[in-house]
Amino acid sequence: MIGKINIQTNCHKCLLNITDKIQAVLPKKSGICLIFVPHTTAGITINEGADKDVSLDIINYLQKFIPKNADFLHIEGNSDAHIVSSLIGTSTEVIVENGSLLLGTWQKIFFVEFDGPRTRSVYIKFIEG
Repeated sequence: MIGKINIQTNCHKCLLNITDKIQAVLPKKSGICLIFVPHTTAGITINEGADKDVSLDIINYLQKFIPKNADFLHIEGNSDAHIVSSLIGTSTEVIVENGSLLLGTWQKIFFVEFDGPRTRSVYIKFIEG
């Protein structure tokens, strides 16, 4: 089973909790859920979802370490977004038990926008087993 969710981001750089959207497309079976973002200036990560300041800290420190105005060769003005996407990654996997994502108490799945606002896609592949 392959699912797809579309996301319209309204931020330039942010983390968006998509856990419930992913949960909604899963079958009531056990297996592995692969979550993939087919973009070079976005990513996917699992982190704390209870305190929104964690998401802000992540974005703030990524901007500090990879500033937008660095001396990049890529001339489109979004080189920082490409680099951060490579560091964060564009996929993750989560164990699924009887249709439920097995996440820790505080964990949520986040779509990470590095060059928005944009319309984005997230693919979900469920592998039973």
